[in-house]
Amino acid sequence: MISVVLATYNEEKNIQRCLESVKDFADEIIVVDGSSTDKTREIARKLGAEVIKTSNKSNFHINKQMSMDQAKGDLVLQLDADEVVDGVLRRFISKAHLEILKRKTHHRKAVAWWLKRKNLFMGQFFKKTGQYPDPVIRLYVNGYAKLPQKDVHEQMMVDGRVAWAEGHLIHYANPSFKDYMRKWNTYTSFKAQQLLADNTKINFINSIRYIIWLPSKTFTLLFIRHKGFIDRVPGFVFSVMSGLYHLVAYLKLWGLYQEKNSK
Repeated sequence: MISVVLATYNEEKNIQRCLESVKDFADEIIVVDGSSTDKTREIARKLGAEVIKTSNKSNFHINKQMSMDQAKGDLVLQLDADEVVDGVLRRFISKAHLEILKRKTHHRKAVAWWLKRKNLFMGQFFKKTGQYPDPVIRLYVNGYAKLPQKDVHEQMMVDGRVAWAEGHLIHYANPSFKDYMRKWNTYTSFKAQQLLADNTKINFINSIRYIIWLPSKTFTLLFIRHKGFIDRVPGFVFSVMSGLYHLVAYLKLWGLYQEKNSK
């Protein structure tokens, strides 16, 4: 049995495309929905998914883990609603399922797989900029992987060997720059909350680190070392915004301290 699991929030524009890409091999589809205000749950149910309604957590990975915990299949694929499984990956998943069913033990054999992603940004898919192949662990033998649930960009922790899958996830993460900015604003706010929880101080050294050093370092890594220039304008914009992520998160932390001290 193959389980496909998702966590969603207001994904009516994406959920049908995602679920239709897995219907040929998924024996079970579980959607944990964070109280969407659109038609996400309705569409998911029409496509045969089991839908569980919960609250929308600031750390989305809590709901992702909730969906993973519900899976009954031998093999589990965890997806985001804006992702699509391509034909090569679909065939690989079916073959991997047959292979694990024949196993007597998982010892020394892969229990999870890295999946390559093609990421859409400003109308084109990245070729470089540190965004391709953008490997993520999303396919695993049930019971052998879990999410730490501490960050929005974390990888699964796996109890065993991890191999590479064939094919790609097609990631329609940012069909417009407006979509990107909405997520970017959410992530910078979450990072500010993390910095606050870690008792990061507003001082001269941290100001240099978050306002100058980390933005400059991040831009250089993405645009130069990871050849973001090959992706032209989208590569440049993504590199700049990734650098500014640190600066804006730090400024939001400053605002949180001001709110805290004014009470």
